[in-house]
Amino acid sequence: MTEPQGNKVYKRVLEETGADALFVSDETYKRYVAGFLTEGGYALADKSGTYLFTDARYLEAAEKLLTPLGVHVVESNKENRAEEYLKKYAKVAVPFSEITYAEFLNLQKSGALFADATGALRECAKVKTEGELTAIARACDIAEEGLLKTLPQIKEGMTEREVAALLEYEMRALGADGTSFDTIVAFGAAAAVPHHETGDAKLKFGDEILIDFGCKSFGYCSDMTRTFLFGDDKKHEEFKKAYACVLAAQLKVLDELKAGMTGGDGDKIARDYLEAHGYGKYFPHSLGHGIGLKIHEFPSIRRGGEEVLADGMVFSDEPGVYVAGEYGIRIEDTVTMKNGKKQKSTGRYETDGDKISFVSDEDKSGLRREFSFVKGEIAGTGVLHGKTLYVVF
Repeated sequence: MTEPQGNKVYKRVLEETGADALFVSDETYKRYVAGFLTEGGYALADKSGTYLFTDARYLEAAEKLLTPLGVHVVESNKENRAEEYLKKYAKVAVPFSEITYAEFLNLQKSGALFADATGALRECAKVKTEGELTAIARACDIAEEGLLKTLPQIKEGMTEREVAALLEYEMRALGADGTSFDTIVAFGAAAAVPHHETGDAKLKFGDEILIDFGCKSFGYCSDMTRTFLFGDDKKHEEFKKAYACVLAAQLKVLDELKAGMTGGDGDKIARDYLEAHGYGKYFPHSLGHGIGLKIHEFPSIRRGGEEVLADGMVFSDEPGVYVAGEYGIRIEDTVTMKNGKKQKSTGRYETDGDKISFVSDEDKSGLRREFSFVKGEIAGTGVLHGKTLYVVF
């Protein structure tokens, strides 16, 4: 698990709002503040510490996990319902973006004044602790190894749903808590829709495959996208040209983006490269987004974005080219700003000149021998059910 962030967040909230306490009730921020996921209840942080109010379903597990970490676990009852418990405070900070109007009206029964904690929570969550970074890196490794286990099982005639289910199973079997979002699998021209809805289309020889996927580890997300050809029917020269350009744009961001630059600077690196090669009008979305307990967090790596990037921030690097009715390409990695430079959180690689090979911790699957990838080219060494699968990672 990752460490509760209640004390850190409360200090920032106190500085920004002067509130006596921080109150959160949505699942994500409860987990962030108190370090435990529950349905119902709430988390609270004040000068005396961090508290999780929950019912009997979670009490024993929460106490066992959180008490050694200094979090006070309290069984919910009529006396400590939120509108009653908050009466002890003059001013309470609440993330207004995460509560309903009805819930806010109920909290007002306490008589306390309320301040918005949304900004303080977002700023704290942008910069990850070592524990959070470890959880995200594990989620990335699981997702990547899950994909490597999935690739040799893909067969002609499988549906998008079947490929998605297979990948999700492999990630679960490797220890994932669940998926970061609904897995996107798109065959052929459907990949030109950036957020295609996975369906019943069947895979054919010569189709491209775009897979956008991720999983959770200790509640923290990973996010990546890979684009392949399922066999080469020699009709994909423009696809291959565009793929090489998208890959080069993605790697250029990894090489050039540094702490102190803005999200807008990162987007511009990739966008300028694609525009210079004639693909600018086919790149409709932002370069990336923050990743953490939620799949879309801050910072935003978007055109004109002014958020300054700093060590400990985690976000996606995902340029793409989408030509309606023809093909779509996206290459995405989860990356971390560390020691002033952007580093891939996704997987580990051995390099030998331009050749890149994936290396797992224990090389359990043997896929390191079966698949190797040539940087910047559509080049596959794996034979998949008698047909070459062209792969670039």
